Amino acid sequence: MIECDAAIIGGGPAGSTLGTLLKKQQPDMKICIFEKEQFPREHVGESLLPGACQVLYEMGVWDKIEAAGFPVKIGATYKWGKTDDLWDFELLPSEMFKPQERPARYKGQRKFTAFQVDRAQYDEILLRHAEETGCEVHEKSQVTQFDFEGDKIKSIQLDSGQHVKAKWYVDASGTHGVLRRAMQIETEQPTSLRNIAFYDYWDDAEWAVEIGDEATRVQVMSIAWGWLWFIPISKTRASVGLVLPAEYYKESGLKPEEIYAKAIASDPNIEALLKRAKQDGKVKGAKDWSFVSKRMYGPNWVLAGEAAGFADPVLAAGLTLTQAGARELSCVLNEIAIGEQDPEWLLSSFEDLQIRRIKQHIQFADFWYSGNGQFSDLKEFTAQLAEKSGLKLTADEAFQWLGTGGFINDDLGTAQVANFALSGVKLIAQMFAGDDASWEISKYNQFQLNSEGAEKVQYPVYRGGRVQPQLALKRGSKILPLAGTFGKVAGLIKARTKLKDLQRSLVQMFPDDNSFSEAVDTLEAMIQEGWVTTKFKKKDELWEIKTEETSTVHMNRDTFVKDSD
Repeated sequence: MIECDAAIIGGGPAGSTLGTLLKKQQPDMKICIFEKEQFPREHVGESLLPGACQVLYEMGVWDKIEAAGFPVKIGATYKWGKTDDLWDFELLPSEMFKPQERPARYKGQRKFTAFQVDRAQYDEILLRHAEETGCEVHEKSQVTQFDFEGDKIKSIQLDSGQHVKAKWYVDASGTHGVLRRAMQIETEQPTSLRNIAFYDYWDDAEWAVEIGDEATRVQVMSIAWGWLWFIPISKTRASVGLVLPAEYYKESGLKPEEIYAKAIASDPNIEALLKRAKQDGKVKGAKDWSFVSKRMYGPNWVLAGEAAGFADPVLAAGLTLTQAGARELSCVLNEIAIGEQDPEWLLSSFEDLQIRRIKQHIQFADFWYSGNGQFSDLKEFTAQLAEKSGLKLTADEAFQWLGTGGFINDDLGTAQVANFALSGVKLIAQMFAGDDASWEISKYNQFQLNSEGAEKVQYPVYRGGRVQPQLALKRGSKILPLAGTFGKVAGLIKARTKLKDLQRSLVQMFPDDNSFSEAVDTLEAMIQEGWVTTKFKKKDELWEIKTEETSTVHMNRDTFVKDSD
């Protein structure tokens, strides 16, 4: 019998992140990680976002990941939307990125960038780091049986025959969801997307763009019946994958290797990057059907990472969602161990955040697919998506529909959807719809804070291993934090209702361009979600804001099809 405080099922990024952070917060805890495979092991999903890097830094593993020499990700180049023109989403504007000696520290520009990683190497670094931190790691240890007592787990059994008894059991087994399935927890599939992916690895592929010696953007290229990813995971190796509807693949009658080769030949950008490259020749497949669990916790168990939910990979958020959620769970379990806060509030708030976040990513993915005019062979498929979601696809209607998922839904304190700032979301809606996206701010010149029907609640903020209750307003499913940028903007509107006065105060409180843009996005989100009511007075001027290219979302300027010679 193995006895421990926390039994974590799965040694991937969710399990190793949770184990590392919880052990750092509670050094006396015995934390056991049970992984069915022996690391290193290959895994798809190689692209990170800056939020994951913040987690790596908190784990104390940033230096090890940086020393591995993974390419620095500063964004992505897309062929997606109404035309075949390329456009970029940049985490950090490429002209601002300055070459620096590596390994680099987590500061300055590196707080705004991310990595493209070889998952076999990345996951092993994280698991070994968890072990070095003090977690007890059991590889080749598959959980085969659960002993339940109602909704509580009494123990688990390994394939070795050993039993494990713990205070907490965490399912971090990925989409396999071994605990979730054993407990027959229902899942919701908020979308009709049923995609399948085929992928392989290539040596000596060219990069579409080199920014300095180490940085680049991933490539996401639509073809008539799906899309391709191209992710450099080292200076000489790239992950190249195809995503398409499972039904389309079934009807094609092609083998995985055949449809994969056909897809690459369909895009001149990707084909050119691979012209002199050597393919491993081991095309693998994976289903990426989006879902979210209807329950994520019980008396002594919790779901973490992709065991709790999964969103389509088009937004490249999988690893980041996994590690961010594991970090938040570590704060929750640490707080429960400290014993100063209500466990039910901690767990229910955690569950609510994960469900809203995953659903928002799924909804945004639906929007991407239904708004992609490149899918010329999938017009019926995209039309059905649009019809089922009620999406009419004018820019304003698309933006309004996206807002039903909430622009204020995270503890990051910024108005965003799936890591895109609100202004970027408007621009994307405009590009996909082919018409202009307007701003509510520009239609009115009188603003008033609206708290009618709202109740004051405690809103969790996950910081420094703790869960800090912050005051917020809640009305229905909408929440307005009264701290950070939202709190500051709410305070300004409460004191100043006229546009001219509000503009002057915003400039004074948010003097630099980035913070001012964030404040404007915040105000727009508050209007969108009903926290600010508006009026128009003819005698007063309006504030004209246009949806146009920004430093982070703009047409591509430096990625071209490589010379065929």
